[in-house]
Amino acid sequence: MIPENTVERLSLYRRVLQQIWAEGKETIMSHELAQILHIKPAQVRRDIMYLGYSGIPNIGYKVKSLIESISQFLDSTSQQSAILVGVGHLGMALLANFSGRWRQLAIRAAFDRDPEKIGRVFHGCVCYSVEDIPKVVGELKSIIGIIAIPADQAQKICDLMITSGIRGILNFSPVRLKVPEYVYVEHVDLSATFEKVAFFARTMKKLEEEKSKLPPILENCSDGYNQNVKEENLRKDVSV
Repeated sequence: MIPENTVERLSLYRRVLQQIWAEGKETIMSHELAQILHIKPAQVRRDIMYLGYSGIPNIGYKVKSLIESISQFLDSTSQQSAILVGVGHLGMALLANFSGRWRQLAIRAAFDRDPEKIGRVFHGCVCYSVEDIPKVVGELKSIIGIIAIPADQAQKICDLMITSGIRGILNFSPVRLKVPEYVYVEHVDLSATFEKVAFFARTMKKLEEEKSKLPPILENCSDGYNQNVKEENLRKDVSV
């Protein structure tokens, strides 16, 4: 089976390539794509090998055909329907963000316990009662679920999704869900991501301040050796 990280990177490649194509660029080298995403060129080449797609020596990959190759690999040949549980602030943002984005993949139904939301339409999705999950999932033949509710209800909703036929879950709740081996879960921990960004923001600021303290003769050193050593040592200090 293809590694999870490779699937995620292929999706990122496609987004970058679509932007590049819109800007009028017709070919791209592996090192250019790698530089944009801050990964190694060898990793890009290994990922693209899963597609059975090859670049042209000294030219690189044809952007349009690589986009098409990734799309054939990632996208379903038939329409896939997802459901969303939790029409709060986060759920509403997700509905707005995903609405109309993909032709073959879309959120087709939403669920909540709030009587004032049930029966209403949000960004093209009818909001149903949580108790209707089994019925609606069966009608839509959906196998994808999104959880955007508080932690204390997440596992219960997860279990209901699974018994209803959901086999892939995107979890935005701050709890690790317990699922059987035949169900795939992607946990999106916004708090951990926020803390990660905050940590590296401090780290980058510290590196910037340390660099500003270097004597001009070291800062402007042609080979950058002293500066690289200093920054490497600082990175080691903050990674402990």
